[in-house]
Order: sequence, then C-alpha cells, then structure tokens
Amino acid sequence: MNDSARTQPGIFYGLVAITRRDLLLAWKRPGDVLNPLFFFAMVCTLFPLAVGPSAEQLTFSGPGVLWVAALLATLLSLNSMFMGDHEDGSLDQVLVSSQPLPLLALGKTLAHWITSGLPLVLISPLLAMTYHMPADVVGVLMLTLLLGTICLSLLGSIGAALTVGLHRGTALLSLLILPLAMPVLLLGANTVSLAADNEMYSTGMWALGAYAVAALSLAPYATAAALRISNE
Repeated sequence: MNDSARTQPGIFYGLVAITRRDLLLAWKRPGDVLNPLFFFAMVCTLFPLAVGPSAEQLTFSGPGVLWVAALLATLLSLNSMFMGDHEDGSLDQVLVSSQPLPLLALGKTLAHWITSGLPLVLISPLLAMTYHMPADVVGVLMLTLLLGTICLSLLGSIGAALTVGLHRGTALLSLLILPLAMPVLLLGANTVSLAADNEMYSTGMWALGAYAVAALSLAPYATAAALRISNE
C-alpha cells in the first residue's frame, strides 16, 4: 500500500470534521444556541400564567404547548444552518469537497441538532413540572422530543439548503417546513397526551421512530441536491 492510500481520509472523515467545526463555531457564538432555548422556555412558562393555575387544564394542554413551542424554537434556528457558510464562502468549499456531500450535509444537521434540539430535550422536564406532569409522562415527553427534534432538524436542513442566500428566507423556510413537520407535531403531542391519560401510546412512539428513520435515510440526499440547486 502506497503512502497516498494510507493517508486518504475515510468516508466518515468529512462528517466528523464538519460536525466538530460547527460545534466549535456554536461555542464561540452562544447567542445562536441560547435564543431558541430562551424562546422555548418563555413560551412554556408564560402559557400557565395566561390560562390560570388549574391543574386539570394545564395537564390537558401541556403536551400541545410544549410541542408547539419546540417546533417554533427549532424553526428559529434553522435559517442559520447554512447561512454563515454561504456568507464567508466556505459553502463553496463544501460543495467541491471530495467527501460525499450527503454526509457533509448530515454532519451540519447533526451539529444543528446538538446545539438546538438536544437542549430543548434536556430542559423539558423542568418545564413539564409547571404542567403537573407525572414522572413517567415526562419520560415519554423527553423521548418524543428526542425523536421529534431529530426529524425537525433533518427536515429543516432541506428547507435551509433551498433558501440559503435568499432575501427574507426565514419566512419561506417556515412555509416549506411546516407541512412536513405537522405529522411530527401531531404524533408527538398525541403520544404524550395518551401517556398522560394512561392509555396505550406505543403506536405513536413507533410511528415517530419510523418517521425519524425515514428522514435520516432521505433528508441528507435531498439536502445535498438542494445545496447544488441553490448554488447554481
């Protein structure tokens, strides 16, 4: 084996490298990470103040409020997924890289989920306490948000790639992603509601998992194609 073969990077080198790069950039710009998190926390904490302290009403509306807030918070952060790379020219280097573009797109999506989706999952138990959710229902909420935010980041990467560089692309991005995100929202909120009513909720959990697997299988290729279209 010659030296060039030994030093050639593996197929997952680009995925790891671009994920690490985006995480380091997010560490240097904490506002991009904290803004969606604060929005999620504000919506979830202000709603009980508006509807009153009734435990029955809060328990009934809690799953829907938490899920809608998570969806909107994720949409807030999607526009920046490729915008920074487009502005500084590094997106062109990604497109001409020898690494597979779908894997690079998946790496950027993974970094976005770690900085935007995962924090929502981690703080959701604290916010669920304001809606009088039992501990077992909180576990179901965290699992549905885990699967749901993965789906939203994967679906959002397609819209972010299509609208990168467009003026007022945030509004267009929301219009593109919301129809695809509605099944995730309905499945997630309904699954938590069924768990709160002590009913069978495993079907919704399996459906969310299947949606996440389908998005993971197809979204990176769609995002790569959208990036190439936007760059033309």
